[in-house]
Amino acid sequence: MHFPYIGSGPYCYANAFAMMLGEHAPSTTVIEFATSSPFGMQVIGGTLPFFDPYGWTPEAGFDGALAALGWTSTVVKGKDAADALAQLREALLEGPAWIGPVEMGHLRYQPGKTGPFGADHYLVVIEVDDERVLLHDPEGHPYASLPLADFMAAWRAETISYGEPYTMRTAFTRRAEVPELEVIRASIPSAIRWLSMDGDHDMPPGSLGNEEAAEGLAALIEAGCGDTLRGHLIHFAVRVGARRLADAATCLARAGYAEAARIAAGQARLIGSLQHPLVTGDDATAAAALRALAPTYDRLRSALG
Repeated sequence: MHFPYIGSGPYCYANAFAMMLGEHAPSTTVIEFATSSPFGMQVIGGTLPFFDPYGWTPEAGFDGALAALGWTSTVVKGKDAADALAQLREALLEGPAWIGPVEMGHLRYQPGKTGPFGADHYLVVIEVDDERVLLHDPEGHPYASLPLADFMAAWRAETISYGEPYTMRTAFTRRAEVPELEVIRASIPSAIRWLSMDGDHDMPPGSLGNEEAAEGLAALIEAGCGDTLRGHLIHFAVRVGARRLADAATCLARAGYAEAARIAAGQARLIGSLQHPLVTGDDATAAAALRALAPTYDRLRSALG
């Protein structure tokens, strides 16, 4: 039995999009589904795991998601810090601006953030003056205030492995009223494409996808799960991966993809089950769950196709 999840967590861009779309926003469950984030697994360079598709980044899913939702936006990229700040000030005359990726480590209102560590994030900026930025941070910080220098350092995003510095989206415009069920169905071809690992992905040597990624991560954990890998998994990757697939199962069931929903729900259970053994050091149990996860990606693709 699959029981849908509702709660807080690392859904920064889905929540930021929902804020920008306002009263016409679909649920964050459907927004996340439309980005195709649940459909695959990758281990970048053979060492950095994510429970999202091989070669996928958040930016890779944004335009397709907005199109499926019936919306458009304008992407603006500053040439340098001064140009970016000037464009942000101009954009804010029309309303809040969607910002990202940013380096989370510069967001010093978040406890424990003292400097960059390569973590991407998305925000909605509301106001800016000569000293501070007022923003909504989907990580659980409404109306957070951040010194302008820290915000600009975060927005420079020089430690983020994808995207470009000083990127924002403005002028969100609703082009069509699309019911959530139609959004889900319109997103299925993209889900299949990502699960198939089709296309030319500019990935570092040693990168793994789907079944090989799950098997590879199991081997990494068995060989000695260091603090960096363990911290990445228990503080971010497992939490967001399990939620994405739980939401995918909910969406697929709504759209009548019963077998695909069953498989996605099983994936969510397996990924969610990693949290306790990884926190407590029971690495053999975590590795076994990953090996059980490995063959499910081909099954999900077949069920969707």
